Amino acid sequence: MEYTVGQVAAVAGVTVRTLHHYDAIGLLSPSGRSAAGHRRYGDEDLDRLQRILFHRALGFALDEIAALLDDPDADPRAHLRRQHALLTDRIETLRRMADAVAAAMEAAQMGINLTPEEKFEVFEGYDPDQYADEARQRWGHTDAYRESQRRTASYTKADWQRLKEEFDALHARVAELLARGVPADAPEAMDAAEEHRRFIDGAHYPCDARMHTCLADMYVADPRFTATYEAIRPGLAQYLHDAIHANARRTE
Repeated sequence: MEYTVGQVAAVAGVTVRTLHHYDAIGLLSPSGRSAAGHRRYGDEDLDRLQRILFHRALGFALDEIAALLDDPDADPRAHLRRQHALLTDRIETLRRMADAVAAAMEAAQMGINLTPEEKFEVFEGYDPDQYADEARQRWGHTDAYRESQRRTASYTKADWQRLKEEFDALHARVAELLARGVPADAPEAMDAAEEHRRFIDGAHYPCDARMHTCLADMYVADPRFTATYEAIRPGLAQYLHDAIHANARRTE
């Protein structure tokens, strides 16, 4: 069997740009070409891609992955043991924080009107006020910040719990699309991105397509955002970013 770059991207849950980059650096070069010169991937190429993505999910750099896959004397088990020890220490904390951090970072200016005890109960030990000063410095002058402060000032503990559960469910649906290999620019993924935008627009502050793409850019530029989404599913930060941008282009 031979597969086009688009088919491989869809099956593996990566972008075509990623596959082009892997080819350019010699990490994953397709074993064949069509008569027109287009990339064609075989089953062995897919096996190699699977190993690449496995190591990427564990945090290995691309040059480390190349060394592990191409050096017959490399000991991948030693690298895996080291990475496993680091991940074990982090994974439970990240799992608990995932939805709370997403909510807090996307609307760090929420101004939660709860007692400290209630905040910790709702956010499972994560303090959403951690980014309050940063939010005021970065966005305090904006209409979005002031509108979010106005809307959320009266939110109760039950309101925040409901919003957290809704956002949790939304992220789970997007992660499931990624797991199924649905391309980020497919209608189903763009519809989920639009639902993501409407959630922010309704719960926190006006969020049009332009604002939404700015948030998406933070998901991949700010390591705190990226870690939040990667804890839900590896590759989710980039996938959601791409789906949001595709949805914005659809509405232009």
